[in-house]
Amino acid sequence: MTTELLRARSERLTCLELDPIFAAPLRRRMQNTNVTVVDGDATNMPFDDAEFTSAVSLTMLHHVPTPLLQDQLFREVHRVLRPGAVFVGMDVVDTWSLRLMHWGDTLVPVDPAQLEARLRRAGLEDVSVETEKRAFRFSARRPARS
Repeated sequence: MTTELLRARSERLTCLELDPIFAAPLRRRMQNTNVTVVDGDATNMPFDDAEFTSAVSLTMLHHVPTPLLQDQLFREVHRVLRPGAVFVGMDVVDTWSLRLMHWGDTLVPVDPAQLEARLRRAGLEDVSVETEKRAFRFSARRPARS
C-alpha cells in the first residue's frame, strides 16, 4: 500500500526489499509502472554513491537485527543520497503490545531519544525527530557540500 501511495507522488520510485518472498509479488504488481523493485539489504545497498534524491523508511527499522546494523543502514542511506537530499521515515516506539506482536520475530526497537545523534554520526544533518505515543517520525538531510 505504501508503494502505491509513494509511486503516485513520484516520477520514479525504487523499492529495496530484503525478502524475496515479498519482493517477487511486489515486482509483478509494479511491472510496467514507475517502480523498480530491487532485491537487497539496506545495510549494504546495491546502488551507486549519490544515486537518489530522497530515501524513505516506513516501519522497518525495528526489523534490522542489531543497533550496529541499524547504524550501518544510516551510513548507507547517507552514501546513496545526493548532496542536499532528504531521508524521512517513521517507526514504532517500544511498547509491550509491539513486543507481543513481534513474538518470535526480529524486534530491535530504535530509541527515538537516541536517533538524532545516530543519524548525525552517519553524516546526516538538519535532523528532526518527533515522538508520539506509539510512533515517531524523523527527517534528516545529506549535507549539500558532501
